[in-house]
Amino acid sequence: MFKFITQRSFLVNLLVAVALILLIIFLFFISLGSITRHNETIRVPQVTGKSLADATSFLEKEGFKVSVQDSVYIDTLAPLAVVKQSPESEELVKISRTIYLTINRAQPPLIDMPDLRGFSFRSAEMYLQSLGLKLGDTSYTPDIARNAVKDQKLNGSTIEPGTKIPVGTAIDFVLGNGLGNTELTVPDIVGLTISQAKDYLSGDNISLGVVIATSAIQDTANAYIVKQNPEPETQLPDGTTAHNHIRAGQLMDVWISTAPPVRDTTNNQSTPENQ
Repeated sequence: MFKFITQRSFLVNLLVAVALILLIIFLFFISLGSITRHNETIRVPQVTGKSLADATSFLEKEGFKVSVQDSVYIDTLAPLAVVKQSPESEELVKISRTIYLTINRAQPPLIDMPDLRGFSFRSAEMYLQSLGLKLGDTSYTPDIARNAVKDQKLNGSTIEPGTKIPVGTAIDFVLGNGLGNTELTVPDIVGLTISQAKDYLSGDNISLGVVIATSAIQDTANAYIVKQNPEPETQLPDGTTAHNHIRAGQLMDVWISTAPPVRDTTNNQSTPENQ
């Protein structure tokens, strides 16, 4: 059976073996393109926005394999909708390539409600967004802390920190309006310097608003207040006077001068200086 081998010289057999090996290698590379489907490419279709079922059916009909790689939650998209695909649409890939999909969750994940009371409105809003929550309605309540979150509500009721809520939930804020809920008698600050008035008003959480100079003033802090708004009292039609009121957080406008005002000594109205 092997006489044709043994009857030939070693050199001849070696050359034949080398020729056979080269032939096998040549045939392998010739058929490699057919085996791997080299140069057989197809353009990836776009399936983002489609449901997982529709996207899978469509891709498989086009000759692709499908694998769900990840899931996220976006409340504006339908449950199980395709959010992302890899490779992306319009890319050229080989036939039977696996398309990896990221889909939208069917149910939103639950997170713990944070305690945002005491936060500024802007900080609280940014915190909500970082957690995937939404800002709902805003309302105001009397409080000296202007635009600070005083309460956090869901469906009209206070929601306690740590409560489990779905991502995408809208949270309502109750904010401070910057005014106290107690009315105070308007203080008489006419005759005080700006520096004295600021110290006096700070005890009631009242601040100076517009400061109007009636003459050229270099040292505003030591200028005298000659007029104020609101005034301490209002003259009524019957000739009597009534005290005006102000709330903590409100502002008082003043007019200032380098010289102190001349007060009516017959007026028994008390001032911060003689109280």
